[in-house]
Order: sequence, then structure tokens, then C-alpha cells
Amino acid sequence: MNVHSTGAPPTAPVAADARFARRAISLLFFLNGASFCAIMPRYPELVESIGLSNTAFGLAIGIGPVGGLLAGLGAARLMGRFGSARVAVLAQIVASTTHLAVYVSGSWLWLAAALVLAMAADSITDISMNAHGMRVERRYRRSIMNSYHGWWSLGAVAGGLIGSTFAQIGVPLWVQGVIGLVVFGVLAAGSLRFMLPGHDATERTPATAGPSAGSGAEVPAEVAPSGVRIAGMSLRALGLISALGMVLVFAGSTEDAGNTWGALFMTSTFGATPFFAGMAFVALQGAQTIGRFTGDAVVDRIGDRATARLGALVGALGMSIAMLVPHPVTALIGFAAAGWGVATLFPSAFRAADDMPGVPPGVGITVVGWFARLGFFVTPPIVGALGDAFTLRYALWIVPLYMLGILVFSGVLETGRRRSAPVSGDDRPA
Repeated sequence: MNVHSTGAPPTAPVAADARFARRAISLLFFLNGASFCAIMPRYPELVESIGLSNTAFGLAIGIGPVGGLLAGLGAARLMGRFGSARVAVLAQIVASTTHLAVYVSGSWLWLAAALVLAMAADSITDISMNAHGMRVERRYRRSIMNSYHGWWSLGAVAGGLIGSTFAQIGVPLWVQGVIGLVVFGVLAAGSLRFMLPGHDATERTPATAGPSAGSGAEVPAEVAPSGVRIAGMSLRALGLISALGMVLVFAGSTEDAGNTWGALFMTSTFGATPFFAGMAFVALQGAQTIGRFTGDAVVDRIGDRATARLGALVGALGMSIAMLVPHPVTALIGFAAAGWGVATLFPSAFRAADDMPGVPPGVGITVVGWFARLGFFVTPPIVGALGDAFTLRYALWIVPLYMLGILVFSGVLETGRRRSAPVSGDDRPA
């Protein structure tokens, strides 16, 4: 079996500032998941109030990530200037503000524009909070990235339940938006004081603080391979980063199947009530939450690659059964299987990108996060068009195809890895 060597006793105490930072980042992940996912169970209401077809709605959802694609390119520069902690918190507050605009959308153009702004802020939050999470993981010297994403999924479940409940009892959309802005914004601002101070490269060893920072390989910067470099990366590193990005294209597209289309699928196929329709989203995110909170132990034991391949097989099987045997129960099982199947992929890909030799700090996470947004941009219009042409039951057969894509590109994920021992004086045992 593959066991990651940490370079320190697994029971070594963790400094108090790292523990506080872990809680603060976990809170930010939770808020990021809850704030936007509270909107999703109310998509059917928005579609009906604006009078959109599946194709038009899918196009609006697909245009939204354009904001993320554009804004995400600047995340590394923002983190370099202001630090990942400040960027993550400020962008989350901006995201919560733009979510209010989504709730009060009165036309297709308004909805699309609001989603563009929301996805732009969310992209920067996503990249920067993952970068700060990697700082804290280096302090711990063991895998904790999956737990962060577990808190995101837990927040997504909480948001889904809030949105489903508010939809069932008839809370106006604008009221839900105002509550979210105040609650999520205040909590995000309060988390900043507990995050790690200093430069984002503080926890990297001197040997990996140059172009190879974060690789976990003791290769001095001055002997790094020469040749053509793009954004500080060699062509080989860029190819590997792009392959990691493709893993997230398919993982993100799988999440979108439940996030965007789950409630509409349950409503159009089974005539589900507003609350029960929202359970498709909750099933996917709930299973994903379990997979992420248990994922650190799994990947430490069998590696990211094997975990990804097992999850892809489970997700493909579950969604295939749901489409072949259409019933509300099998549908929820299928969405749950898909959520569990992709649970570890985002943290695994972000970790591999941030640790990759020959990639400057922050750049790997930025590029991989950009690819993830590309998946969110491309797939909703495709599913919407297929839903109008063949119904959503047949359109969602695309999910097992996503799982095939994960199997193809998962070879770039790690089977095991070495963690750089922190060098900061703050890393002494508490």
C-alpha cells in the first residue's frame, strides 16, 4: 500500500496558530458552499417566474462561469500582492453580495449577468482558500485537504436544506438573499483574524521556494530545467497541470448534474414537491460530504489515483441504475453515488498542482481551478439542449460519460507523495 511519508512523527503536536487557521479556512469553505447552494433548490421557481426553457436556463447557467474563467486568471497575482487569506475573505463577501442579485433576477439577461459576477467572485475565493488551505496542510504534514472540501460539501447540504425549506414554506426569494448576505458576509469577515500571517510561501522549504516550490522534491531552483516556460512552468509541467485540470472538468460537470439539474429532473420526471425536488442536490452533496470527511484517511492509505478510479466506477454504476430504473428512490441513490464518486477529486487535483515540480506558488492551483470553471461553462448548455430534445432523464446519461473521462485522466494523480517539512519557527510543537 502507498503510505505518504511526512518526514515527522504522525503524532507530533500541531502549533496553535495552525489549528486556528484550519478552523477559519474550514468555516470559509462552509460559507462558500452554503451561500451559493442555497440558491439551487429555488432554480425551478426562478425558471418559472422568468419563463425560461431548459435550453435558455442552461445557457444562463453556462454563461455564469465565464466570469470565473476571466477572474480566475488573476487570482495568483492577487494572492501574490495581498495574500491568500485576505483575497479569499474579501472575494467571499463580494460573492455573497452578488448572490442577492441572482435571487431577484427578473429576466434572462439579468440572471446571466448576476451569475457572471457571482462566479467571478467565487472563482477567486475558491483558488485562494485552497491555496491557504495548502499552507495549513504543510503545517500539519499530513492530508487535511479533503476535510476542507468536506466542510464545503457540508455547507452545500446546509444551503440546499435552507433553500428547499424556504421554497416549501414560500419565503420570498429576495428575503432569502438578504439573510444570506448578512449572515454569510459577517461570518466570512470574522474568519480573517484567525488565518496564518505572512507570505504564502512561508511553509515551503528553501529548496522548493523557487520555481519548484511546493513540489516536495529537493531540487534547488537554480538547477531547474531550462527551456520554454509558460507562466513560469515548463511545457511538461503545463501538460501535467492541464491533465489535472481535465480531471476537474469532469468532476465539476458531475457536480453540476446534481446542483443545476437535480431539482428540475425530480420535478419534470416525477412531479416532486419543491422540498423533495431539492433532495437530489442534497443527496449528491450529502454523499460527497461523507466521502470528503473520510477521504483523507483513504488517500493516505491507497493514494489519490486509486481513490479517484474507485469513485468513478461507483458513480458511473449508480447513475446508470438511476437512468435505467427511473424512480425517485433510485434517482436519489444515483445522485448520491455520483457525489461520493467525485468527492476527493478537487482536493486531490489542487494538492497535486500545488506540489508539482517546476510550478511557481499559486500558479498550479490557479490553472487547475480555471479548468474546473471551463467544465462549469461548457456542460450546462449541453445538458439543457439535450433535456429539451430528449427529456432530462436521457440527458443525464452524460454523467457516466463524465466518469469515463475521470478514469482516462486520473493517471496524473499521485499514488503517494512526500510532504515538505515546514521551516517556519511557528511550526514548533504547541
